[in-house]
Amino acid sequence: MSENVLSVRIASGGSDDDVLRSFARWLGEEPEIRRHAVINGLAAVPGAGDMGGALEVVQLVLDSGFQLANLALAYTAWRSTRSDAPAVTVSRGGVSITLASGDAEVVARLVRELEEARPEQ
Repeated sequence: MSENVLSVRIASGGSDDDVLRSFARWLGEEPEIRRHAVINGLAAVPGAGDMGGALEVVQLVLDSGFQLANLALAYTAWRSTRSDAPAVTVSRGGVSITLASGDAEVVARLVRELEEARPEQ
């Protein structure tokens, strides 16, 4: 069985690390997501003289019980708590969707398109 990986990137221009950490913590507090996904923060490769790389991607390694609807609900709830909610790009199986709002219609499109990108088992 191939790994089922979902990647989340933030496009906020400057405060990506804090925003990604906030989103990763939020996901880790959601029981259904925590039960069916391993949440990892992936740092950027540090440049010469840097202490360490800032968080660049939140990656979820999914098991077969993972429901994208739970991710959509978590994203919508997280976004509603932020006054400065930046665009979020979610990628899976070569498909990338950028959400610039918490609009339910847009989130529903995310779920449909990412479900279609499910890798072959």
